[in-house]
Amino acid sequence: MPIDAAKALAAEPRTGEISWDTKDVQLYHLGIGAGRPATDPDELRYTLESRLHVLPSFATVAGAGSPGVISGLSMPGVDVDLARVLHGGQSLRIHRPLPAEGRATATGRIAAVYDKGKAAVLVMRTEVADGDGPLWTNDAQIYVRGEGGWGGDRGPSARLDPPAGAPDRVVERHVREDQALLYRLSGDLNPLHADPEFAERAGFDRPILHGLCTYGMTLKAVVDTLLGGDVARVRSYATRFAGVVFPGETLRIRMWHSPESTRVAVSAADRGDTPVLADTIVEHT
Repeated sequence: MPIDAAKALAAEPRTGEISWDTKDVQLYHLGIGAGRPATDPDELRYTLESRLHVLPSFATVAGAGSPGVISGLSMPGVDVDLARVLHGGQSLRIHRPLPAEGRATATGRIAAVYDKGKAAVLVMRTEVADGDGPLWTNDAQIYVRGEGGWGGDRGPSARLDPPAGAPDRVVERHVREDQALLYRLSGDLNPLHADPEFAERAGFDRPILHGLCTYGMTLKAVVDTLLGGDVARVRSYATRFAGVVFPGETLRIRMWHSPESTRVAVSAADRGDTPVLADTIVEHT
């Protein structure tokens, strides 16, 4: 069996040093659609180094990579075909605001392995801290098609009850044709997002957008629309990737707001509101 759950869970954590600077933050922000309009003061806080604020979802690429997915596939006990892999979900807890420049220690391990029958789900946990203490904790749920069925723990359900009533706000965000090509420069070079032949092998008629790009675009929409642009108000952010997005499409983002959290649902407006992100919640002050 390509996934040995016991071996994966028993593996020693991997620890390494990561660093980032303002250019990394700016590139990430551009990769999730910031800077439109380019001279808008609300956008300049994402693109201009003299007034730079760091969107918390930058944590998913800090250190130039997609550690939760790529590192998880190289852990002991895991040997799978990348074409069978999908990013099933992501959760992020922010312990304090992210600095625009930093150096930290990242510790990654497989925190759970679940048997979903026709697939396996790996939970890759990355904990990041600097000299002043914890910065963030990332959990990536890695969905591997065709690797379940060994009789293991199915794990908890990620499904939430639907939000009640009509959304408080609905916004739309257009995905540029070259959005995936720009976003991948932050470190996630999976050919699924750039190579048409690889995408076809994985079952798609063309390259798809990174799920974490949609994740970042959605958090930015919530922060800008409901939190006054204050990135420091975000405490945690979790989602389940319910469908794919193709570059060139438009995201429709519905928000149900309360004082301490915002429920979100994201769909592809061009494809009859096909769900893209589900069971999504941003906790905030």
